Amino acid sequence: MSLPPPIVLSFAASDPSGGAGIQADILTLAGMGCHPLTVLTAVTVQDTTGVEDIFVMDAEWVTDQARTVLQDMPVQAFKIGMLGSVEIISAIAEIISDYPDIPLVLDPVLASGRGDTFANEEVIAAMREMLFPQATIVTPNSMEARRIALDDEDDPEILDLKQSADRLLQWGCGYVLIKGAHENTPEVVNILYDANGVVRSDAWQRLPGSFHGSGCTLSSAIAASLAHGMSIMDSVYEAQDFTWHTLKAGFRPGMGQYIPDRFFWTESENPEEETGGGTSS
Repeated sequence: MSLPPPIVLSFAASDPSGGAGIQADILTLAGMGCHPLTVLTAVTVQDTTGVEDIFVMDAEWVTDQARTVLQDMPVQAFKIGMLGSVEIISAIAEIISDYPDIPLVLDPVLASGRGDTFANEEVIAAMREMLFPQATIVTPNSMEARRIALDDEDDPEILDLKQSADRLLQWGCGYVLIKGAHENTPEVVNILYDANGVVRSDAWQRLPGSFHGSGCTLSSAIAASLAHGMSIMDSVYEAQDFTWHTLKAGFRPGMGQYIPDRFFWTESENPEEETGGGTSS
């Protein structure tokens, strides 16, 4: 018998298309050599074109799922995706508070790629108050970062990414990685911030097409890297590199978005020779 691989517990919603949500987390974590534990926060009706309906789990069910596996197995990292309700946020916050030394990756999923809304203002406020202070790293895209940081006096058109990152950091998280796929730039630029400013900035070749589950892939890949014992800097880079390759190898099984191939490396003879850039500054 061999020793178990690093174990990562993901809180997320089910996506029956297998592109995003808990299914994306499972594939990513397994693809990066981790054993995934899963706690469902919601069940969705969706395909690669968008979300049709959401059934949010009862908070007690979320608690029972998590407590049961955590009493049985040690974990090396937590990852949080779509949450669904203030009650679920409160339940998860209480659970992870018992594990202050375990890295926590928070992906604040506010909407689908089509724009289907997953979080109202009460959910965002609860996330900021209860989960941000416990998060090792928060991984919003640029639109999510601006929305979370926004207050009643702001003009969202002039709130820049640095201002957004500063506000997110003020709520207590250690790092903020703002993903730049939605910005009008030739390359996709992802910027990692801490309380002192920009930690690293990585530019990646912008790939054609629209992808379902890229954010879930990146946040889960960071959690996997942290579970393997990497530093936050190395984890962020390795996760970006892994995610870019999943998108490069992505496939379009339905009528909507492309799905990342989290097992691209099983079909590539020399995956390390192909690069999307990842230039850092």
